[in-house]
Amino acid sequence: MSDFSRSAYTVGFVSLGCPKNLTDTEVMLAHVAEAGYVITPEESEADVVIVNTCAFIESAKKEAIDNILDVAWLKKHAKLKALIVTGCLPERYREAVLTDFPEVDAILGVASIHSIVEAIDKALTRKKGQRRYARFDPHDSLALGGDRVITTGDAYAYLKIAEGCNNRCSYCAIPYIRGDLRSRTVEDIVAEAKTLEEMGVKELILVAQDTTVYGLDLYGEYALPRLLHAITEETSIPWLRLLYCYPDKITDALVKEMAENPRLLPYIDMPIQHGDDTVLAAMNRHGDTAVIRDAVQRLRKNVPDVIIRTTMITGFPGETEAQFENACRFAKEMQFDCLGVFPYSLEEGTPAYDLPDRVDAQTAQDRADILMRQQADISAAKKEAFVGRTLTVLCEGYDVVAESYFGRSAFDAPDIDGKVYFTSPSRMKFEEGSFVSVKITEALDYDLVGTSVL
Repeated sequence: MSDFSRSAYTVGFVSLGCPKNLTDTEVMLAHVAEAGYVITPEESEADVVIVNTCAFIESAKKEAIDNILDVAWLKKHAKLKALIVTGCLPERYREAVLTDFPEVDAILGVASIHSIVEAIDKALTRKKGQRRYARFDPHDSLALGGDRVITTGDAYAYLKIAEGCNNRCSYCAIPYIRGDLRSRTVEDIVAEAKTLEEMGVKELILVAQDTTVYGLDLYGEYALPRLLHAITEETSIPWLRLLYCYPDKITDALVKEMAENPRLLPYIDMPIQHGDDTVLAAMNRHGDTAVIRDAVQRLRKNVPDVIIRTTMITGFPGETEAQFENACRFAKEMQFDCLGVFPYSLEEGTPAYDLPDRVDAQTAQDRADILMRQQADISAAKKEAFVGRTLTVLCEGYDVVAESYFGRSAFDAPDIDGKVYFTSPSRMKFEEGSFVSVKITEALDYDLVGTSVL
């Protein structure tokens, strides 16, 4: 490899799936840049493309496969020399990825992201007929954290506080892909938060497979409130946001931290997955509707203006029409601010895969549509209630077509919620990452419209 110069090659990335996967991509980006490869945002200009995949449900697998095939096309029609697939898809289907996609030159499992430079080196120097590079380290060997290249712009960044999951919901393949819970230490997370603050990040979004169980493996207790307090004490990042919280672990200590910490946004993403106790038990969810109801009531009682986002699944094996109607009634009773509904995805290797009385796909989709129509009216009323209020908005840019700025309020998470579009009557210009006071004048289906005020 004496004549091999990394600086002569450009590398592109495609990151699929959730924010947790994106943080893995950002870690790999840092390794690649530090090794001397040239990073390019354009796949068509790359010598190497890494596709970091998701394989959580069927639609995610299809998206991953489509992206692999799209990038593989560049081998014949552009300068692409090597295609590397990383993440959940090869972790879950390692032999199939190599067998079904001969265009793939190397694969890495989820615990092998720190070997990305070696994978690129091997892929670029592989001789014809030589075995393709594949590496799958044990889950618990993965060094958590590490330097990252932040790809979310100047306004916000995700911070992964733990890896893996112990919940074992019967429909979910994540524990088999990602392994058991492994939390990072408070000190390690705070150190990364300080680094992100130095980079100018204004909003820090804490993510994990289950953020509310953070620290149980290290400290013998739910340590999320302790972590939030430490980040607040050690940094001055204005906004902290929580995603992936489970209702059975919404402790009084967490509610108190949300109520008393002015920088912890009154927003919580709390997947409940169903509203019928029998179905929740079959899903192996830890807590019934009474637990969910109690969590919602405690949050709304103690945290002013709290926004509760959730998700539900329709068509789980054995779900009867009566149980689906229970779910609809429960969602209507709870009046969630935001609700995403997904038809059940049959996943091999999970306990639910072998359950009897499967619900056909069309019925599952029809039920999802019904529940979403019900939620549309609830969400519309919630959005309309913002009209006339003045909100603090984190500016994310300017839309030339709409001729307006856009950003998010404390009540909107990136990508999954809406945006606030606003104009500047005073002709004042706003930079990405700046906070702007916006008076809301109109509510759309998912977005808000307003004007900046001094």
